[in-house]
Amino acid sequence: MLERQRGVLTTAQANALFGEGRVRAQVAAERWQRPFRGVVVTHNGPLSPDQLVWARLLACAPGSVLGGLSAASYDGLRGFAVEETHVVLPDAARRPAIEGVVPHWSVYLDERDVHPARHPPRTRIARSLVDAASWSERERRARAIILAGAQQGLVRTPHLRDALSRRGSCRHRALIVESYLDAAGGIQSLPERDFETIRRALHLPVPTRQRPVRRGDGRYYLDVAWDEYDLAVEVHGIPHMRVIQWDADLMRANEIVIGGPKLLIFSSYAIRRQRAAVSDQLARLFANAGWRG
Repeated sequence: MLERQRGVLTTAQANALFGEGRVRAQVAAERWQRPFRGVVVTHNGPLSPDQLVWARLLACAPGSVLGGLSAASYDGLRGFAVEETHVVLPDAARRPAIEGVVPHWSVYLDERDVHPARHPPRTRIARSLVDAASWSERERRARAIILAGAQQGLVRTPHLRDALSRRGSCRHRALIVESYLDAAGGIQSLPERDFETIRRALHLPVPTRQRPVRRGDGRYYLDVAWDEYDLAVEVHGIPHMRVIQWDADLMRANEIVIGGPKLLIFSSYAIRRQRAAVSDQLARLFANAGWRG
C-alpha cells in the first residue's frame, strides 16, 4: 500500500501500518507531513505530481475516485493535461474544502464505471471521457476529448455508448454521440442530411454525390460536386491526430484542386454546428463561380 500510493496514506492507513504513536511523533518532528486533514505523507519534501493527486483524492470522502481528464491521463490519454484534480464523490458526500480539487458527484460508482483494480482509484476510460466532455464548457474541446480517446486507441464506440447510457441528462450529450459516431466512421457519421439542409436553404443547384475523380496516383471520390460550376465540397468526419493520415488527406485535396474543381473542405462538426459560417463560404464560392441563383 505504501509504495502503491507513493508514500501518501490516510491517517487511518498510517496508524494501521505504523501505530498511532509513531505517526504522531513523525509528524511532530516534521519528518512526515499532513498536507490535508486526514492525510499523511511519509516524507517532508515537496510532493511529486502523483503524490499531490493521491493526497487530494485521499482527503475526499471515502469511496471517491478520480474522474474526467484526471482519470483519463492515468489510462494514457495524451494532449489534455490539467493542473487541478477532478474527483467524483458518492452522491451524498460533503463538498471537500481542498485547494486544487474539482468535485463532482455521482450515484454510479460501481464496477461498471469504476475499475476495481486500478490505482489511483478512478473511473473507467469510457466513463472518464464522457464525463470530461460533458464537464467541458466549450463544444470543440468536448468533441476533441471524445475523438482523442478513440483515435489514441483507448476506447471503443460501444463502451462510450454504454457509459453515456448511465450518464443521464448532461451537457453536450448530442455532441458526444455525434463525436463517437464520427470516430467509428461509416455511414452513421456522414452528415449528408445536414449538408443538404444548408444547400436547400441557399437554393444551390443539386450536386453530384460521390463523383469519381481519377488522378495520377489513384482514384478519388468527391463527396459533393457541381461540374457545371467546377466546384466541389469535401466533408471530413474527424480531424486526424495521426499525422501520416492527415498528411495523406492534405495531399489528396491538393491533387483534386490541381487538376479539377475549386474545393472547400468542412468538418462534420462545422456542417452540423457552424451552419452560418458554412453557408457564407458556400454562397461566396458560388458567387465567384458566376452563379446567380
